[in-house]
Amino acid sequence: MTEDPFVAHRSLLFTVAYEMLGSAADAEDVLQESWLRWADVDQSQVRDPRAYLVRIVTRQALNRLRTLSRSREEYVGEWLPEPLLTSPDVAEDVELAESVSIAMLTVLETLGPTERAVFVLREVFDMPYGEIAEAIGKSSATVRQIARRSREHVAARRPRARVSRSEQQAVVERFLASLRTGQLQELMEVMAPDVVLIADGGGFAAAALAPIHGAELVATVLARADRVAAAFETTTVWLNGAPAGRFEVDGEPTAVSLVVENGQVTRIYLMRNPRKLTRLDEPAELAR
Repeated sequence: MTEDPFVAHRSLLFTVAYEMLGSAADAEDVLQESWLRWADVDQSQVRDPRAYLVRIVTRQALNRLRTLSRSREEYVGEWLPEPLLTSPDVAEDVELAESVSIAMLTVLETLGPTERAVFVLREVFDMPYGEIAEAIGKSSATVRQIARRSREHVAARRPRARVSRSEQQAVVERFLASLRTGQLQELMEVMAPDVVLIADGGGFAAAALAPIHGAELVATVLARADRVAAAFETTTVWLNGAPAGRFEVDGEPTAVSLVVENGQVTRIYLMRNPRKLTRLDEPAELAR
């Protein structure tokens, strides 16, 4: 028997939905809805199942994203994407790894739903403008304009430079080691002077409700964690295609993703909402 195209392309479809939504749980819901629609299609009439399935998932993700946009406005504190445990292999595809990074997904949150869909489909998955137009219900000319605007928007906000995996891993390990000791000076040395800490507790875990700026203040906040915890352990893990950290504070998990530039941490994403930390044990299957 020939494998069902939906099953064959599931990793790709999940990646499309996840990059559009920033939430693995919502991406899985979108895939479930898309599967039901695919099951009702006369598949013998579908010339290109991959493109057809991407269109279905895009439309369902757009519907979900428009609904989520309203609920995220009422979110307690800062909203960050749901981190995924990934294998080191994901980093081999540099563009895929960058596109699913916490930093990039956070930037994509600043786009409107249509702009985000166009950017993801064009820049990450290299879909032709005509196929994107069909997926989102716009003309090809309009899609080209949206693609240009969204590219410029993202370029102005994305991390300025790519770093090698070895450099990222070295800085992450230095950061986690400093965190374990709680030494302010060591923490400050691994961070850029203008570092920014963004934490997401979602109202379910203790977290700063607004970004914290500056190495001294950020180090003070982070160093406090090991002093208030009876047990504090850190581990280097691969999250969203890059070396990152996971630590436990009195048994409660926290994921930390870092942006590294010139050997220092410039941005810290601290994810503490337990509802977003359910996918840190089994690597996600991502593809493009």
